[in-house]
Amino acid sequence: MSLAKQFPISELPRERLMRDGIDALSLQELLAILLGTGTKGKSVLILSQELLLHFGGMGGLLNASIEQLTKIKGVGKAKAILLKAAFGIALRASKEQFSPNRTVISIEDALSIAVPMIGHLKKEALLVILRDVKCRLIHHEVISVGTLSEVLVHPREVFQLAVRHGAYSLIVCHNHPSGDPTPSKADISLTFQLLESGKIMGISVADHLIIGKDNHISMKHSNYLK
Repeated sequence: MSLAKQFPISELPRERLMRDGIDALSLQELLAILLGTGTKGKSVLILSQELLLHFGGMGGLLNASIEQLTKIKGVGKAKAILLKAAFGIALRASKEQFSPNRTVISIEDALSIAVPMIGHLKKEALLVILRDVKCRLIHHEVISVGTLSEVLVHPREVFQLAVRHGAYSLIVCHNHPSGDPTPSKADISLTFQLLESGKIMGISVADHLIIGKDNHISMKHSNYLK
């Protein structure tokens, strides 16, 4: 059965990417676009899921050789080469953007990372910026994309990422597609949860920035937490 027969055309990965943007798609869906087709009895989405499960997630998949990739039924040499080329481009782009000596101290430093990544999105998204003991950038990643007015995230997702990368402190940023950065009750509640979790984990939460259309609010420097 073809993928188009299983899902409405509007919900296919390519159509969703054009409609909602790249950040709205899961890794599975992005892989499906790269692979293009599945194989007999296996849709391209199932093939993508199988690849992620077989290699233990994106990290293992990035490190897989062409020989290892072609051992998965439905992944021939041409598809394996295409995947390796795409992964290579992504890794090189990531290295060019990442400076091991870049510090993220001020609100402006954090916004220079966050605004290009999530400021334009039509749905709420949460970005985590991780720093070492000298406030140097370790890693930054969008860990959740929500609805038009609600980002779906749990503090454990934030701190799992921080622990994985050995972060000393972090800054959380999320956007308000409405353009108004005024924090909601859920935003305030999440900030308190992150601060308390950070105390327990020994990882400082330096700030929670809410990004509007042309302005922002720092939860640390506002009165919302008092």
